Amino acid sequence: MVGGIFAKLHQNTHYNYVFWFISTTVRSSDFFSTHPVFTREEYLAAHGHGRERSPRTADSLLTRHLSAGHLLHVRRGLYAVVPSGTPAENFRVDPFLVASKLTPDATVAYHAALQFRGKAYSVWHRFAVLTWAHLRTVSFQDNEFVRAQPPKALQGLPDIGGGIVSEAYAGGAVRVTTLERTLVDVFDVPDLGGGWEEIWRSLEMVEYFELDAVIAYALELGSALTTARLGFFLEQHQERLFVEDRHLAPLREHAPKQPRYLDKTREQGRLVKSWNLVVPERVINRAWGEVA
Repeated sequence: MVGGIFAKLHQNTHYNYVFWFISTTVRSSDFFSTHPVFTREEYLAAHGHGRERSPRTADSLLTRHLSAGHLLHVRRGLYAVVPSGTPAENFRVDPFLVASKLTPDATVAYHAALQFRGKAYSVWHRFAVLTWAHLRTVSFQDNEFVRAQPPKALQGLPDIGGGIVSEAYAGGAVRVTTLERTLVDVFDVPDLGGGWEEIWRSLEMVEYFELDAVIAYALELGSALTTARLGFFLEQHQERLFVEDRHLAPLREHAPKQPRYLDKTREQGRLVKSWNLVVPERVINRAWGEVA
């Protein structure tokens, strides 16, 4: 009799385990279908009841899925889902999804934001990630993700100063700066925009900017040099972008009081008096050395 009771108990325990394993696998599959790239914390939050409350159990499940080729390990605490039927070693993870998950406030920015929107002149494999958090450079699948520190003027402001949206993309979501913020940001840190030729050629692919938002964000940064760079570009493209004097006037008020070079290389050029900016002839004429 006693042996029969223990046998029945063992049988019930086995069935309970099988039921638990199947249910967790189903729930994991549901989670994977809506989270093409995800963090360990997101997985734990989605499996936060019953026997899966233990982080050790969740880690064990993640390890099983990794071994089965259902997941790729991007970096510590970050995973990508491998589509069914695709060998893990052949799967290329979308870099924009990766960039958006590297820190809690990670945001695709600068040249990477233009590339995300199809407005970059050149395709890069180096992605600027705007974040207040500490982030070392991450290399994954021939792509490099580098931290872009937000301007000091935005310290303490919510959502890294605004001008950031979350857009549905490739089965997940990407946090990315708006075109209006990106326009100002690349003039604020031109190295992250790819240099003047890349910046000019990329921005000239954009048909429209909400200029009131552009001006408001530029003035919030409080940089005279950034303001002058932006003002010069808008003035140069005044007709195409429907730039009015009311847009340029507040920028002129905050332009440098003394002449400044366009960038730190101090490349010689012509003084554009309205902006107190020394601009290289190649930028003024948009002469990028094209071969005839």
